[in-house]
Amino acid sequence: MASTVEAPALIEPEAPESPPRRAGRRAAGLAAVAFRRTIAVVAFLAVWELAPRAQLVDPIFLPPVSEVVPALWDLAKSGQLWSNTEASLVRALSGFGLSIVLAVPLGLLIGWYRPVAELLNPLLELFRNTAAIALLPVFILVLGIGETSKIAIVLYACTWPILLNTISAVRTVDATLVKSARSLGLPAVRIFQKVILPAAVPSIFTGIRLAGGISVLVMIVAEMVGAKEGLGFLIGSAQQNFAIKDMYAGILTISALGLAFNQVLVLLERRFTRWRTDPGR
Repeated sequence: MASTVEAPALIEPEAPESPPRRAGRRAAGLAAVAFRRTIAVVAFLAVWELAPRAQLVDPIFLPPVSEVVPALWDLAKSGQLWSNTEASLVRALSGFGLSIVLAVPLGLLIGWYRPVAELLNPLLELFRNTAAIALLPVFILVLGIGETSKIAIVLYACTWPILLNTISAVRTVDATLVKSARSLGLPAVRIFQKVILPAAVPSIFTGIRLAGGISVLVMIVAEMVGAKEGLGFLIGSAQQNFAIKDMYAGILTISALGLAFNQVLVLLERRFTRWRTDPGR
């Protein structure tokens, strides 16, 4: 009796996804990400709008956001917002930029060379625990009430997160990578250039991003104490004159400024760390 063997069914390969469908799925994914990132902000603004109107808080001291936005627009039209924002940006960016120039090379030096670390560590431990705001009167007394003291206090405050993250980044580089480079006969300078520095970049940028936020906060406090221009001066002056809506307009401007500052640093970090693999993918 002859037996018959059925041939296995052939599975046809799936047709590749059409470009319009891929574009649609990508657009839907981007929309979902945008929604997740903005829902908390929208909810916060809704609470801010409804709480004063429901008399949960005194609307005199916390006006609805719909009344703050026109005040922000009036400040922008009058030019006060732009002049004060420009003054604050110059101070914050000057101190922040100088802190990068100072802290990154010094941190690399301390992290890589043990004699330098042993020499400077006692001094670092002394000053790293001293808050920048506590030293603001000293900076004003020594450097005066002008621009120098404000830039210097921002420089001091921003130096520590960058310096400490840089030192930690160099010291925590995988020892296996260093040993492998040495086994290949690379000199110390080449090891530092090809192994230490690339591995330390992500942690260095973490410190830089922290310093970016600190620069805005310290700059605002310094301007509140002694300045004739700047967002800190704008907020302090509005508070003293009971211009509450202008005060909140200044606070919103600072929030937007800090957000934009952080996004720029995130883009720069991605640009300089493209070689890193994303563990979430």
